[in-house]
Amino acid sequence: EASNRLSQFYLFLKVLKEYELGQDSFTYYWMNSLPRYFSNGASLTDFCFGCLPPYAAEASLAEKYKLKLFVQALSQVPFLSTESKNNEDLAKWAFSVVHTRYFPMADGDCCIVPTADFFNHGSEPNAYITYDDEGNCYAFTTREVQAGQPLMISYGDSTNPSALLAKYGFLDESAPATFCKYVVNNPSAELVNMGYDPSRMLFYTNGEIAQEVWDVLLYEALGKVSYDEQQSLYQAHMTGNVELTLQYHQQYFEQTKSALQEHVNFLLNELEELGLGLEIQVSQGQDAERHPRLPLIMRHNEFITKILENVQQNLDSMV
Repeated sequence: EASNRLSQFYLFLKVLKEYELGQDSFTYYWMNSLPRYFSNGASLTDFCFGCLPPYAAEASLAEKYKLKLFVQALSQVPFLSTESKNNEDLAKWAFSVVHTRYFPMADGDCCIVPTADFFNHGSEPNAYITYDDEGNCYAFTTREVQAGQPLMISYGDSTNPSALLAKYGFLDESAPATFCKYVVNNPSAELVNMGYDPSRMLFYTNGEIAQEVWDVLLYEALGKVSYDEQQSLYQAHMTGNVELTLQYHQQYFEQTKSALQEHVNFLLNELEELGLGLEIQVSQGQDAERHPRLPLIMRHNEFITKILENVQQNLDSMV
């Protein structure tokens, strides 16, 4: 993480330096084509953070904090002008350019490839980026692409739209699922082995629930009943004893289901309160004209709410 962040910081400095050079920069025309407005986490205001549910707000705040660290480090950079180092709007723009356009490389480095950075994200991408031994960038399609059809690559986990919103500033409404928002700080190795991973603990758009969600909640429920039972489940899971694992799921189904319903209801209540708060804010003049990112945030909240409602209906139908 630290080395990856350092590569991003170097790109951040590069963008700032090329900006200083203006028309003398060999990247001038490319930089002049870049957007000036962003909706990623680093660009959000305090008002925006207050409109997001906790998980999305936390992911966005992490981007904001990262920007703060980058700006603080500018004071140690000798080759940038004082004017550039003190221009927070410029720093925020350069940060957003880098973090919405860089590609990770196989050696752990990061790069920005003009033109290739114009590829949009797709939950079912039809292209991918790769590099040769000399670092040259190539784009290949993964299937037949018709004339006029957009080329799409993957920016990251399509089952975590809140994280994509925080980093890139868009909502992937084609996402097939979302992280279930069951957050455990500093999860144990056993919990991770049981499936605790945002990319696996999913709620699907049709209301289905990933097996990892059930496994993790069962493991935690057994921890409140008996350490020995919890360890028995863990060993069954790790050794592939499907019969014993299924037995535990059946025996403690009501407890696990109840815990999951409580979690879903809590998330829906949070989103409902946010929605009511937003209605009040809008009625008081806090509209999209004053807060242009508000419609995007509201669409995000509605998207997550719809998935949670489908999951809730699914749980209510279980006997």
